[in-house]
Amino acid sequence: MYHGKTGDSPCSPADIDAARETLALGPLRLLITAAGAPDLHYAAPETLRSTSHIVVEFKWSSVPVRVLFNQFNHLPDAVETTQEFHDFWYFWGDVQQRIDYDNWKFVQGIEYPTNTIEERNGMVWSSSQALNVEIDVPIDDKVFAMDSAAAKQSTSSPGWNRPFRGKTDTALAPGIDLFPGSWNSTIVKEPGGVVILEAPISGLYTQGVIDEARKRYPGAPIQGVLSTSDSWPHTGGVRQAVAEGLPVYILDLNRPLLDKMVSAPHTLHPDELANSKSSKSGKAPQWKIVSEKVDVGSGANRMELYPLRGASTERQYMVYFPEHKLLYASDTLALNDDGSLYDPELMHEVDQAVRRENLKVETVFAMHQGPVAWDKIVALIEKSQHS
Repeated sequence: MYHGKTGDSPCSPADIDAARETLALGPLRLLITAAGAPDLHYAAPETLRSTSHIVVEFKWSSVPVRVLFNQFNHLPDAVETTQEFHDFWYFWGDVQQRIDYDNWKFVQGIEYPTNTIEERNGMVWSSSQALNVEIDVPIDDKVFAMDSAAAKQSTSSPGWNRPFRGKTDTALAPGIDLFPGSWNSTIVKEPGGVVILEAPISGLYTQGVIDEARKRYPGAPIQGVLSTSDSWPHTGGVRQAVAEGLPVYILDLNRPLLDKMVSAPHTLHPDELANSKSSKSGKAPQWKIVSEKVDVGSGANRMELYPLRGASTERQYMVYFPEHKLLYASDTLALNDDGSLYDPELMHEVDQAVRRENLKVETVFAMHQGPVAWDKIVALIEKSQHS
């Protein structure tokens, strides 16, 4: 949990995972954990940084672990795992992690690596340096005291695999229903079926949105899913949309990222797409690429998709409902508690795109914001220039 000025608050499953991994596979405990593993065994030697290394393998809490020992000094230079993370990497399934140890220091009779560099899927994710190392420092037990209710809430959190709850929707117009949450989704009824605006958070959440659409409009086909941003929680349910065989409208710049996300292995905890790929009827994505204006649907709730192309919004597109003068602004609009714009630059770029495309907007909403009068937003943009 987190100790704060106002009391204890729950931490996330990712925090718990990181703490457990440090306590079991950190440099002070790594060899003890390995020695206690019943399946500890040698693997083929490997070369790391031009030096041959001895490799041992074992499993820790079902996570496969590989440790690379320098053949000259016998110190562990790297630890490799394959695991599903519950932080920003949750959506990538089986993630290859390697932690490199470096800059060893002899401290109180112990060799300790003061530099650690963590790579995930071959990319540097984080690095840290210990400027001062002391061992067996007395610690006040109060540091570990915690509120039991907050601790229970931490351990029971579903993390990103949270369910959808469709009980508090807001009707933006007839047939356009916004479902607010940490990441909003919107169900749009068209004459030919239903369009879902955003597939966020997780496959479980997005399936809940799809099920809600089918419950509200029985027999109406799901015509497509609009995924307007490359941000990781925005795309958390795209794999589920692909597994459902639904067309997904994505920005041209985001296709390389989403191609990788859809093809990422999920063998540790298979989702519906991973299960479908293991059969002969594996699903391939039906991308609908948004590189310029794209029309979706017909009738009163027809939509126009426009790439934003701003300096900070180049990987987002907005959705305009011309009959209602209603604009969905992707991940750009959020109001602070005092009513000011969370990030004026983002809405400045939306305003630029609205003017560029000659749109007549009266109301705007977004991934993290319910409907707001457009005139109010324009005034807030202008106010931010003089504050």
